[in-house]
Formats: sequence, C-alpha cells, structure tokens
Amino acid sequence: MTTNHHPIVIVGAGLGGLTLARVLHVHGIPATVLEADPSAASRTQGGQLDIHEDDGQRALADAGLTDAFRAIIHEGAEALRVLDQNGKLLHDEPDDGMARRPEVLRGDLRRILLDSLPDRTVQWGRKVTDVQSLGDGRHELTFADGTTITSGLLVGADGAWSKVRPLLSDATPRYIGTTFIDTYLYDVDEKHTATAEAVGVGAMYALTPGKGIIAHREAGNVLHTYIELNRPAEWIAGIDFTDAATATARVAAEFDGWAPELTALITDGETAPVARMIHTLPDGHRWDRAPGVTLLGDAAHLMPPSGDGANLAMFDGAELAKAIASHGADLEAALTTYETTLFARTEAFYADAHEILDLCLGDRAPFGLIDLFNGVPQSGDRAQGQD
Repeated sequence: MTTNHHPIVIVGAGLGGLTLARVLHVHGIPATVLEADPSAASRTQGGQLDIHEDDGQRALADAGLTDAFRAIIHEGAEALRVLDQNGKLLHDEPDDGMARRPEVLRGDLRRILLDSLPDRTVQWGRKVTDVQSLGDGRHELTFADGTTITSGLLVGADGAWSKVRPLLSDATPRYIGTTFIDTYLYDVDEKHTATAEAVGVGAMYALTPGKGIIAHREAGNVLHTYIELNRPAEWIAGIDFTDAATATARVAAEFDGWAPELTALITDGETAPVARMIHTLPDGHRWDRAPGVTLLGDAAHLMPPSGDGANLAMFDGAELAKAIASHGADLEAALTTYETTLFARTEAFYADAHEILDLCLGDRAPFGLIDLFNGVPQSGDRAQGQD
C-alpha cells in the first residue's frame, strides 16, 4: 500500500465538487478531486438543467465562469407546456427571452468546470471503498486498488450513497415510492414529427395522479423523456431493465389509451429505458460538527427532484470555498460557518421538493402544477424542472 497526504480532498467530480475545486482555485487554494469514473467521458452526464439566478448562476460567477456558461445555454428552452393524456394543450408558456433560468446540458456544464481546473486536480479511477478517522481532523481513504491517502480536510461530494456521510450522520436514503424512467428520441423533427410538435421547443408535462410523462427538448434535436410512476419498489424490481424491449412494453402498458404522440416517447425510445428510483434523506438533514470533514450536494441534502439539486450543489461548493478562503488557517471556523448557513438554507427546499412532486403526481395533477406556473400562491415557489 502507498499513502500520501492531501490538504483538501474532495470525493466526487460532480457539479458541486468541481465548483468547490474551481472556487478554491480562484482563491489560490489547491485541492484534489477523487472520482471513481475512469475518465471524464466514461459515461453520459444526464439531461438538461435550468440554472437559477440566486444559486447556480451565483456559484458560476464566483467561479469566474459566467461567460463560459452563457456560451452553452440552449436558447429558447425555457418554454413549457402542459398537455392532458389525450394530447390536448392545457397550458402554454413561451420562452420570454429573459434567461432567468437558462437551460444547459449537465455534461456541457461539467466540461467547462473541468476545463477551468489545473491539470491533475481530478484523479480519475479512484474508487473510494473505505474512509476512517485518524483523529485531529485527519482521515484515511482506501481505494479499490488497495492504496490509501490521507486528508487534512475531507469533503463528501459523492452523492446519494456517499462514502463520507457515515463519518457525520447515521442517515441513509429511503425510497419515496416514485421512480423516473429515462428514454431518448433523436432527430425528432425528422423522425418523430408528431411527438416533436407535442413537446414543443422546451419542456412538456403530461401528468395524471400517480403517473406522468415529462419531456425536455435538448440541444441537437433530441427529446429526453422522464416517465414518472408512483410504484412500490417491488413493482420496479419485477421489471428486467436489462431486457429493453420487455421493460419498454411493461412501462408503456401503464399509459394504455394515452395519445400516441405521447406514448411514442416510451415506445419509440432509441436508448434502453433506465429506471431511477427516487430517494431522499430525512427532511432538514443535518449533523453535528466533526473536525476535518463536511458534505455538500446530495451527500448533504438528498431530496426529490424539483429543479434545485444541481443548483444547490454548485452553490454549496462555492459557499464552502469562500468560507475556507475567508477564514485562513482556521478551518474549523470555516466549516462551522458553512454548515450553519447550509442547514438554514436547505431546510425549506425539502418542503418545496415534496410539494413539487405532489403537484406533478398527486391528486390534483396536472392542475396544481398549472396553478404554480400561473403564479397561484403555493407554500414553495422555487422549482419548475428536473434536477
């Protein structure tokens, strides 16, 4: 085994971890990012994100990447519409060009963050299998190949199933009873004309209580679909998603009788359907201060998708970096400042996330969501899209 020491170690090269590394770099502070993936291009990075003014865009400004961000915006993609299951238009909201929540591909956003970091900041193929406290705020990380390193500050930016979280919290994610299933259609204006027209130029919501179809038009003439189902874990486990044809047929059967231009988003999918069971940490998740370690993003506050997850992760990263930079050698004061504001900031987002999911799939679907889009007061008003 080999061991070496790194003053700041970030586990996870997602948007939050990379934003932390970038803002630290802006302040002249080096960090090491550990990522299990073998390379930046080893897997796709998910769909389109709407980047909010008050958190995601602020984080990118702190990172000095506003111009790079504006260069990857999918113009016009803030349009949205709501259809009923027969394809009837219930609500239509064009993009007003104000770019309050501009849409970008997650992969493009990750790329500009990666490109902004010094060479060798990210260590690829470093799958963490164990983390142990050594005392005095130091931690030892063990990798799948048996090697180890130690950290002065350890940041868990490693998502829902964080290896770092158990150092701080006994909380584990629980399944909320909802699963999203991803599919894609390509060259949609030429090959899937009726479906492309139904979706429009931005986001399309076709929702009923307990199930729905949401599609985003992405750059490059692509439709990315999220099929949403309230179903128990056993029902999902009963579908063999390694058999794409059988899984597609089983999911499509849940939408029997819906308009064909909508069900085509399932049946004509050009990629194998991927099931994403939605999990959450306890509402308002927090932990006691422990020396030399903290969390950000889904590792800290996993919640149902509501359009806020990526924005919060980037904002967490930027705020942590600024706290470290402003407190100099007093790392514990930086972590206390960061976590105190983190807990207060994110608590309300849990309620919002549950409310948005209920507006999409609850008893009033889709009319509760239409009310939200029309500005009818809700208990929370932050989200309009997927994470």
